[in-house]
Amino acid sequence: MLNRYFYKKLQRLSLLVGALSLSSVVQANDFLSHPDYPNFKQKTMQQYGLSSEQIDRAMSGAKNLPNIINIMNRPGESKPWYAYKTNFLAESTIQRGVRFKQQYADTLNRAEQQFGVPQAIILGILGVETGFGSNKGSFITRDALATLGFGYPRRAEYFQSELSALIAWSYKDGVATHSVVGSYAGAIGYPQFMPSNIPKFGVDYDGNGHIDLRNSAVDAIGSIANYLAQHGWQRNQPIAFPARYSGSTPDAVIAKDLTLPTPYGVLKNQGISPLNPIVKIDDLDLVNVIQLQENYGPIYYITYPNFQVITTYNRSRMYATALWLLGTEIVSR
Repeated sequence: MLNRYFYKKLQRLSLLVGALSLSSVVQANDFLSHPDYPNFKQKTMQQYGLSSEQIDRAMSGAKNLPNIINIMNRPGESKPWYAYKTNFLAESTIQRGVRFKQQYADTLNRAEQQFGVPQAIILGILGVETGFGSNKGSFITRDALATLGFGYPRRAEYFQSELSALIAWSYKDGVATHSVVGSYAGAIGYPQFMPSNIPKFGVDYDGNGHIDLRNSAVDAIGSIANYLAQHGWQRNQPIAFPARYSGSTPDAVIAKDLTLPTPYGVLKNQGISPLNPIVKIDDLDLVNVIQLQENYGPIYYITYPNFQVITTYNRSRMYATALWLLGTEIVSR
């Protein structure tokens, strides 16, 4: 009888400790009182088969980071090309890329052969995204995604879905959600993959049985190549050529949508031609024209579908141009 009494007391004590523990989780989560939070939890539970307690545990200690909203409202792409490119086409970055290329030459060659993606493009992405791993970001990814998911209405749904993917991935990968750090927008590791892209396009390229984009440059190389291949990269096809424009209405030739290319013959008749006269383009080639702003005036590029594939990584045309030029320079050294 006495033992049963103490047993029931112990049970009640355990329940109290559990309630206090859950209470501490609730109190530590800056987003718990947000009106979208219950719906976010419900969607995450349904999509990934997680329990309410698992989500609360993953969000324990989550902090709102208002500075991230400020960064999102003044992205680097708001600069003109001549200012933007200096962030990436620097000699120090090129030299770091040359060393990286030498260190991982075998892996880069293997990825190029397997996926058909030139190592210049793989190197360019790694250089622009993280300086070849030297700057992978220092924001707690969970907090960055939560701040944007619950405080950036324009893309709230997207960032909430990435937060769900992060929580699911962290449980599957066996890492504490709060231990994952990355960019202010929630991108992770050498290649700055968003959480949902890790299970979709990540590759265990070093063969150790684990996809690790945070610490394995080899996995990052294979994963970037796989991502681009899966998004339609065309093996042994051009990317872009510098161009000149001799007309008077550039808006008529500049592509509004890179997924809708135009036969080169049409654009040629409107005043577009390769800057290098040695370059020959078939009139039936489906291409686009983009315009960038140098400090002395506009410049033009004739771009092929592979250029558009690069923009699936980041929609900015300046981004795609910068990484293409950076990678090409590194490979030439």
